[in-house]
Amino acid sequence: MMTYYLAATAPETIDLGFVQLGWFKVLILGIVQGITELLPISSTAHMRIVPSLLGWPDPGLAFSAVLQMASLAAVMSYFWKDINSLIGGTIRSVRDGNYQSNDFRMTMGIVIGTIPLIIVGLLFQKTLKAPGSPFRSLVAIGIACIVMSLLLALAEFIGTRKRNFDRLTLQDGWWVGVVQALAIVPGVSRSGSTITGALFLGMERETAAKFSFLLGLPAVILAGAAAFHELLKAGLSTEGWLLLLVGLISGSISSFAAIYGLLRYLEKQSTWIFVWYRLAMGLFLIVGSLQGFLH
Repeated sequence: MMTYYLAATAPETIDLGFVQLGWFKVLILGIVQGITELLPISSTAHMRIVPSLLGWPDPGLAFSAVLQMASLAAVMSYFWKDINSLIGGTIRSVRDGNYQSNDFRMTMGIVIGTIPLIIVGLLFQKTLKAPGSPFRSLVAIGIACIVMSLLLALAEFIGTRKRNFDRLTLQDGWWVGVVQALAIVPGVSRSGSTITGALFLGMERETAAKFSFLLGLPAVILAGAAAFHELLKAGLSTEGWLLLLVGLISGSISSFAAIYGLLRYLEKQSTWIFVWYRLAMGLFLIVGSLQGFLH
């Protein structure tokens, strides 16, 4: 899950719970965030489950938002050749007036796909990111996990999986972007929602995952920059910034490994393992919250 952090908020509303954790706990949570951010399994859910099971404080939404920059670093480094080629091809297309080129269409698809997220983020993020928000409750996150697991299962059933990058259109960018905007709700998972949407549109599994990573770049940049700005306004201590650095380093390494592993896996396998995992996790969150062994 990628929880977006786009709207402005007053410094006093920012949850700085991660400062209480110390470097070792932040290191562990950085690894958790890095892996689960890019897999279709909801990083928000795991960032609630792991601290709860270990008796640690909730690190807060700002911590998760900043650690998205670790995923950005991993995606940029892993797909650097693709991104460089895409940017260069788009510049050449604009210069030559060739607006039907694959590079131009892909770039515009990513830009258009970011618009729904910005709109939804500006409208609802202030409520969703507030400390104590009911949307960050374990039951709410569990319900979101279950719903998205069922949608991913449906996408596996009805998706044709015949379309690769050469057959993507601007409309694909828009519709996957609309689905991406749902990831503002904790537990939905940005990668999970976009991969699901892409599969519904008939994309190959590996293409769906790669498109999900690239489509998320503008969103991650916006969310991370907004979170950094709010932490600056909140007067985060030097110790707090050093803790974030530890999390960013561990998160970058684990995110890179997650990208490699997911793409290799989807070359030959389906997403059913993530369907069952998210379904089980959603049930675990709900039962754990109601029974009192998760907080």
